[in-house]
Amino acid sequence: MKHAVPLLLPLLVGLLSSCDCGGPVEPDAGSPDASDLEDAGPVDAGEADAGVDAGFDAGVDAGRVDPGDGGCPVPSDAGPVFRLRAMAANLTSGNGQSYDPGDGARIMRGADPDIVMIQEFNYGARTPADIGGFVAATFDASFAWYRGVGNIPNGVISRWPILAQGEWSGESPDRNLTWARVDLPGPNELWVISVHLPTTSATSRNTDARTIVRQLDALVPRGDYVLVGGDLNTNTRSEAAFTTFSARFSTSGPYPVDQFDNEGTNASRSKPYDNVFASPCLARLQRPTVVGTSRFDAGLVIDTRDYTPLTDLAPALQSDSAASNMQHMGVVRDFFIQP
Repeated sequence: MKHAVPLLLPLLVGLLSSCDCGGPVEPDAGSPDASDLEDAGPVDAGEADAGVDAGFDAGVDAGRVDPGDGGCPVPSDAGPVFRLRAMAANLTSGNGQSYDPGDGARIMRGADPDIVMIQEFNYGARTPADIGGFVAATFDASFAWYRGVGNIPNGVISRWPILAQGEWSGESPDRNLTWARVDLPGPNELWVISVHLPTTSATSRNTDARTIVRQLDALVPRGDYVLVGGDLNTNTRSEAAFTTFSARFSTSGPYPVDQFDNEGTNASRSKPYDNVFASPCLARLQRPTVVGTSRFDAGLVIDTRDYTPLTDLAPALQSDSAASNMQHMGVVRDFFIQP
């Protein structure tokens, strides 16, 4: 729910693969379901400016958890509390399933995310140079990125360095299930899975969800910080994929909404296509998303067609969410972490 209030609230057991900062990444021969990988972007992103937090009182100890509770990370006070804004973004427009038209780029820039789980990650000639230029222009030249395989690949864009990346085979013929391991400020790491589940059936979507949960169970400790997000293509929240994901993520409501409390994320705003889910240890650190003078307790669904004042999301334009073949809305959730 939106409230106009003042700003108060201010993660593989072992390394699967490591990246060569200068070019394409070769998958570790021991990595599960390793595929030919491409386009490992610049991965030496600097740590976020401590001033990135525009909506959190640094005196609020948001990152502290019971050290005996679920094996969650124990704060080491290695640095100040920082914001992690996670965004699901299938925001291509036009006829090429790409970001060339600029509508989606403006929405992402206006949202000011730290981690983006991006779908249909195409731009220009789709070369590393073109993709890197897109990331630098939309976010910042210091942002790290990884682009998966396929005609409409998934990807991860990060304010912080990407330490490892790869893919798990999924049900869709033109993209895989893409993951990255991000080096957060301080001693902790974040696992990010960017997904674009199949449109074919709820059964195939649940199969992909099971693959992700199975890989996490085999490789990632339950106490690690993990995000999964993107375009789930789910018609209702009663689909089996939600239940499957709940084995490793907090999938219950409340869910992100727009200024009119609408949870829908497809173009007609009637279906929960797009989601950002966090592992329990990270979910407990979620805090309201603050944009301008507006506060969204469970996170924000961005629809530029009726967001006011749109200057809060500059340079986004009112026409961006209404662009030709813009089929999704961006979804944002905020977490505040004490290293």
